[in-house]
Amino acid sequence: MDNGLLLQYLIIAVAVLVSAWVVLKKQFPGVLRKLRGVLALWLVKPQRSPRLQAWGRRLAPPAASAAGACGGCNSCGPSEPKQH
Repeated sequence: MDNGLLLQYLIIAVAVLVSAWVVLKKQFPGVLRKLRGVLALWLVKPQRSPRLQAWGRRLAPPAASAAGACGGCNSCGPSEPKQH
């Protein structure tokens, strides 16, 4: 196989993987979060090397919080209407 053709195939494969990642991230965020969680749990097992465990901790999705976007003080809700 010609080196130029191999390079072309590699570039196309990377482009397809990146575009698939973007579609997955934008259209199916729940599936992506679950996939990241499963992969992270598989990587952080005690029998894995420390490098793989660190990669798994970095790959893990951020913790979901039940609080609001600002931190959970719940004081940013609708205010009372003004009376004249």
